[in-house]
Amino acid sequence: VNHCSLFLRVYNDLESQDAVFADVAPLLTSLLDGYNVCIMAYGQTGSGKTYTMLGPQLEGNLAFDIEEESELGIIPRATQEVFRLISEKPPGSYWVEVSVVEVYNNEIFDLLAKDSCGKVFGIKRDVVTTREGKSDVPLLTHETVENASEFLHLVYKGLQLRVTHPTLVHAHSSRSHLVVTLTITTVVFGDNFGTLWEDEQTSQRLNKEASFIFPQKMRDSKSTSSSRASSPVQLEATEKMKQVKTRLQLVDLAGSECVGMSGVTGAALRETSFINRSLSALADVLGAIAEQRAHVPYRNSKLTHLLQDSVGGDAKLLVMLCISPGQKYLTESMQSLGFGTRARQVQRGQVKKKNFPVPSKGK
Repeated sequence: VNHCSLFLRVYNDLESQDAVFADVAPLLTSLLDGYNVCIMAYGQTGSGKTYTMLGPQLEGNLAFDIEEESELGIIPRATQEVFRLISEKPPGSYWVEVSVVEVYNNEIFDLLAKDSCGKVFGIKRDVVTTREGKSDVPLLTHETVENASEFLHLVYKGLQLRVTHPTLVHAHSSRSHLVVTLTITTVVFGDNFGTLWEDEQTSQRLNKEASFIFPQKMRDSKSTSSSRASSPVQLEATEKMKQVKTRLQLVDLAGSECVGMSGVTGAALRETSFINRSLSALADVLGAIAEQRAHVPYRNSKLTHLLQDSVGGDAKLLVMLCISPGQKYLTESMQSLGFGTRARQVQRGQVKKKNFPVPSKGK
């Protein structure tokens, strides 16, 4: 009870996926305001993280096409909401790419990578810090998606490779952290464009110009962009545009567990060790941010290094804490509540909205 008073909301076992997402949805508008967002599910093995993030599983496969959409989890719902928000913006001002990775035994695997025969095959990647201090995964597969259906198809394809291993706690236990990232690219116009949007013809011309910055999949014709580049006026317009990328990282963490409770040995024991270490590193990062330490140990784990831009800085983080109510899981539940308490202590102060000079749909 003392722990629960610290949290924003506590759901009972009768509340629906709809009720959970109603509290998540407002966070997604921040993506189009220029902020990175991270939504993660944390808890012990079998406590409901994958159900919360993805939805029900049937015979080990995620049932994205089930008739009862009310059972869908945060990841498919968040994607639908992102595309709904984008649909309210001018055509050509935003586009979306997706990547799907798992962090397994402190290694990053690209679940959308393909081998030379075109077959999907998880390829090991590494995470680096760029000169600008951002985290990046070189050669990571990014697929452009135009709607939630295309997105879910890619996620489902990636999930086929996700590592699972049975434990005494949960027969289909995920032994890796799943990180699904939506990268939203916004076409931002220079300050001099502020007065031009009053002219409807200029607005339409610049919207068309913006569309030629899109990935090839989003273009109607390969030759169009090169032919339009000959106009000095249009070249000047393009030069005054820049791209701003924001990330939505949706994370289904591997289950934390006591070794004695899980009953694993050998390779599975090694998996558990890596899982617990990475979750401990995540707790350390949140602790360092909460205490406003000069050094935040993002690089102590591939997981925290990968999530650096969506956890640190002025990014917005939401932790869905999943708790197993059984008395025999009391130790694990208290550990999870302790993690949630640490996350709740992170205070970033008042965040100011970042206003992008992107035209309104009305103009």
